[in-house]
Amino acid sequence: MGKTIEQIALSRGHQISFIADKDGFEASDLEGSDVAIEFTVPAAAAENIRKCAYSKTPVVVGTTGWYNQYKAIAKEIEQAGSALLTATNFSVGVNLFFELNKRLAAMMNRFGDYDVEMEEIHHTQKLDAPSGTAITLAEGVLENLDRKNNWVSLTEGNTSDSEALNLNIVSKRIDDVPGTHQISYKSEIDDIEIKHTAHNRQGFALGAVIAAEWLAGKQGIFTMSDVMSL
Repeated sequence: MGKTIEQIALSRGHQISFIADKDGFEASDLEGSDVAIEFTVPAAAAENIRKCAYSKTPVVVGTTGWYNQYKAIAKEIEQAGSALLTATNFSVGVNLFFELNKRLAAMMNRFGDYDVEMEEIHHTQKLDAPSGTAITLAEGVLENLDRKNNWVSLTEGNTSDSEALNLNIVSKRIDDVPGTHQISYKSEIDDIEIKHTAHNRQGFALGAVIAAEWLAGKQGIFTMSDVMSL
């Protein structure tokens, strides 16, 4: 992902001032940088973001799995007078899909004969399950569908939960799948499904670079909804 982001940034006329490797980096390494893009692993993300805050470098974060620390880190960013832009998925198409998902859930709220479930498929190197994108989609459903109170993570081979108030998210891991997310509303009469399928990582990387271009020079806490004016 980092290499793809680098290629796209260079192709859009940007300079790469620093690339952090497996040994990490210090806040001083970011001196002179307009914005940082953080795509690493959940265990490293929080501390990396803090280093960006210390150096007052606006940071775009695509890593998921660290959001239990989000409130504390957002406060640190604001106190430092810097900027943070997070997204569970930077793809323009996925962010449009987020809005479509909310709209469909609001429409289906009146039609109780339909039950809803979700499925997400990613490559086997994906560390978190369900994906951050799937969680965002689930939250969009829960905000707009009164008959579901919680989402529940299920894995392949354990794909049923009898609690009617739960929204099931089935996670599958298959080699070389960039990301597929499907929301299904099913009744005895028919099914309604919406689905987003990523063909490669280009969309994620391009969206992250677009977000970085937008974030440079700003202060505050933002999401891709701000970038795309959704």
